Amino acid sequence: MGEIRVSVELENFGDRYMYLKKKLKREDEVRKYTLDALVDTGAVMLALPQDIVETLGLEILRTVVVTYADERRDERPVAGTVTIKIGKRFMNTDCIVGPPSSEALIGQVILEELDLIPDSQRQTLTPRPESPIYPSLKMK
Repeated sequence: MGEIRVSVELENFGDRYMYLKKKLKREDEVRKYTLDALVDTGAVMLALPQDIVETLGLEILRTVVVTYADERRDERPVAGTVTIKIGKRFMNTDCIVGPPSSEALIGQVILEELDLIPDSQRQTLTPRPESPIYPSLKMK
């Protein structure tokens, strides 16, 4: 089984909002960043390295305790709000701030809300076959 890496487009949601409200004059003032991220089904949230969070100009909102794969626990800041786009699907979310130059991780919340299915054997991340255009979310 292999790891799944996908190209991700990130955007500062606050900048986009300011542009839509005509508080930023030019669209190129919206801070953006594109990177390859690791799909991690063991992670819950989106995790981004500190240097990318700073490049995007995201504000620290709160602190959470994270548990790593080796069972270590650590307090990490959470920043927001960032728009994440994978393929043609996008959503707004907060992100855990990792150390500078750490791996960007796509966790379960992103996979669920964008309705993307990881296949580690084929090393792909694809929309659910029943819903190729829009995410299909359960509301029971």
